[in-house]
Amino acid sequence: MDNFGQFIKRLRTEKGFTQTQLAAKLDLDTGGLSKIENGKKKFKVTQISKLAEIFELDIEKIKEQYFSDEIAKVIYKNNVSETVFKVAEEKVKYLLSKNVEQGKLKI
Repeated sequence: MDNFGQFIKRLRTEKGFTQTQLAAKLDLDTGGLSKIENGKKKFKVTQISKLAEIFELDIEKIKEQYFSDEIAKVIYKNNVSETVFKVAEEKVKYLLSKNVEQGKLKI
């Protein structure tokens, strides 16, 4: 399973972009993109919409890949049990219900 950097690399190679071409589209230097693809540098969450636009993908699919990778890294680094997923899911449901009650989405 790809980490987020590998996911970007796979998209890039499928579209036939060089690192230089994709880096330019993302306003990055080639070295920075290389580090992202190799997992040595974090991709900026603010660039997700741009990535979705470049690859003509649903932004939600990009977010799923990005945030699942971030969550997996935290869980792995902290040696947390899998029950954390159920607890987190319940907390998200709670936050969403509170936001619906207030008529705004605030997280």
